[in-house]
Amino acid sequence: MGDISFCSTVHAERLRFTQEPLTDVRFPGTGTREWTSHSHRIHLPDTVTPGQEYQDVTVAYHLATRLIREPEAGRDGDGIADG
Repeated sequence: MGDISFCSTVHAERLRFTQEPLTDVRFPGTGTREWTSHSHRIHLPDTVTPGQEYQDVTVAYHLATRLIREPEAGRDGDGIADG
């Protein structure tokens, strides 16, 4: 899938969060989108504990999106992707 596809892999020997991170995927603009987003984590839980140190962490992230319906002429979108 996807008119746009993004993949990234990051690695850290040590990683510590001072607070629980807030994440969000948004697609501002017009039109209706179909999208997928997922990550594969090694030595990092889905919910991290602030202050805890994680060792030998790897995160592989993938995002893909495509426009499935053009916006109507003269109308602005609400900035929220359907997906």
